[in-house]
This record gives sequence, C-alpha cells and structure tokens, in this order.
Amino acid sequence: MCLAIPGRVTEIYENDGLKMGKVDFGGISREVCLEYLDAIEEDNYVIVHVGFAINVLDEEEALYTLDLLRELVEIEEELEPEQ
Repeated sequence: MCLAIPGRVTEIYENDGLKMGKVDFGGISREVCLEYLDAIEEDNYVIVHVGFAINVLDEEEALYTLDLLRELVEIEEELEPEQ
C-alpha cells in the first residue's frame, strides 16, 4: 500500500536544475521535489509521495485529509495493547 501525505509549500527554490521546495507536514518540514507540478506557489498544499509532490490540493481538502490521518493515529494508539 502506498500513502501520499498533504503538506503546505513554505519555500520554492532550484537545486541542480530541479524545482525543489520545503513542505510543512503539520510542524515537520522536509525537502520535496516540485518538478512534476507546473503551477506551484508558496502556501499551496500538495500531495507528496516518497519525496515528490504529485498533485496540488485546495486548502480545505488538505486540512480535511490531515485531520483524518490524525484520527487514524489516535485510534491506533487506543487499540494498542498496554505493555
């Protein structure tokens, strides 16, 4: 199973001829390749899979997805057996 995570583009720059950027995933920032996206601007939300931004999302959809992922983590923590 593959998982792509939404994040907010905070910085765009070029590195060795590739369009790159910093993307914030709820407080954790990572370098991401933005080369596959033609029209991308800072503060856009993107879906990232294995370090590549593969699609632009509107803010509402991105925040909704992030909320769902947080809920999954909470459910998983509740279901873990105590050690």
